[in-house]
Amino acid sequence: MLTAQDVAVLDANAEALGVPRKQLMESSGNAVARAVRDLTDPGATVAIVAGRGNNGGDALVAARFLDGGAPRAPGSRGAERPDDYDTTVHLLGRASAVGTDIARENWDALVEADYDAREVTDATALELGDPDLVVDAMLGTGVSGDLREPEATAARRMAESGATVLSVDVPSGVDPDGGAGAANAVTADHIVTFHDTKPGLADLDADVRVEPIGIPAAAETFVGPGDLLRLGRDPSSHKGDNGEVLVVGGGPYTGAPALSAQAALRAGADLVRVVCPSEVARELQGYSENLIVRSFHGERLTPAHLDTVRELAEGHDTVVLGPGLGDAAETLSAAEQLLSTLEGTVVVDADALQVVPEVETRADLLCTPHQGELRKMGGETVDDPAERAELVEEFAAALGHTLLVKGAHDVISDGERTRRNRTGNPGMTVGGTGDVLAGACGALASVLDTHDAASVAAFANGRAGDIVVEEYGNGLVATDLVDALPRAMRRPDEDIAGGA
Repeated sequence: MLTAQDVAVLDANAEALGVPRKQLMESSGNAVARAVRDLTDPGATVAIVAGRGNNGGDALVAARFLDGGAPRAPGSRGAERPDDYDTTVHLLGRASAVGTDIARENWDALVEADYDAREVTDATALELGDPDLVVDAMLGTGVSGDLREPEATAARRMAESGATVLSVDVPSGVDPDGGAGAANAVTADHIVTFHDTKPGLADLDADVRVEPIGIPAAAETFVGPGDLLRLGRDPSSHKGDNGEVLVVGGGPYTGAPALSAQAALRAGADLVRVVCPSEVARELQGYSENLIVRSFHGERLTPAHLDTVRELAEGHDTVVLGPGLGDAAETLSAAEQLLSTLEGTVVVDADALQVVPEVETRADLLCTPHQGELRKMGGETVDDPAERAELVEEFAAALGHTLLVKGAHDVISDGERTRRNRTGNPGMTVGGTGDVLAGACGALASVLDTHDAASVAAFANGRAGDIVVEEYGNGLVATDLVDALPRAMRRPDEDIAGGA
């Protein structure tokens, strides 16, 4: 099933793969026309009620496909082909207010070709006539909630007509994600939806047909720029609303936790704190004035420090465990005990990964191994990317946690959903890029589920590498990725260049 957000993600990913939205609209409109033909006899009277968005655009395309396919000579409206349909298009509102270029182009095509296409500027004046079938293409997946004017009046007119009602994608007013629908939602007899069904359609008393529209399988398999649409920030949010992250790291290494913490900030977290041994706290603080550093006594994490770390972890949305901790036996024991008692979301990286297979935890783990670390955890890997993805999915299912396995093609799986990411380049084999990725995962796991967080983080981290490699070539360093993360995470609808 696809949520409304999933639909937007797929459309944008398909476009990034070279399948433009206009082409998808053409396919969707054709699918609507096929549904009309299956539900009515040739020559039937069809009323299309179209909104001013892309859902309406699909129906505008359908009007052309219901024309029988033969070009009309000027003034030849009466010369109908036997398989023509008597189609009238009612656009709710002024054509100048159509919200997307591709929908407007399809409206203009109908007008120029002399179709019966009418602007409805006063809902009370909407007259559907006596149609055999009404196409509801007012709102689609992008809008839910009680219908307002002119859609409310249009929905009443559809019900009053007594005609068969065919809704495009979802009936207008029905929540596509399965939430409470509008009391005045369109009651559809039939629904034609695209690519996959929607959660909100499951309980409707209507015939649902799912039509392919040419979205490539790669738009779902590979993480793409559309996945960045999952990110957003409430304009009225306050400090902390967009994520608080605690990085537990440092000891033998100080750069790793500093990179993770700075990456978490650049990936959108409001507050990031680092807890580390007192012997390296001053050095770690020196990396950036943006870091909030807390310390425990000693040179490395041990079981004696767990009460301090647990107390600090409370109130944080995500804990990032592992960067720079080292693999001393007492440190690994502390990591295992910490995971066994933490709840919430934990990103596990570096040496801490090796304790994951043996630990029992109520925490939601996002593990970020490279392929060597995956083997140490008990997982398998092969060279073929597709086969490797299957192995990662099996191992993630066995662990019960989300895996982000780094490589030329990253593999992300929670045991049920599996994605691959192909952003990035060989220059990113330099040390520290994995610490940047772990920090980005920490920030994103504060606002997304672990699978989506890992997918977006992998894409953004690799995209940041692709941005900076153009300037530094194979001389890029991990801090370059930190600085490039905000550009790499710009959504496609922000219309700002930043790499692909």
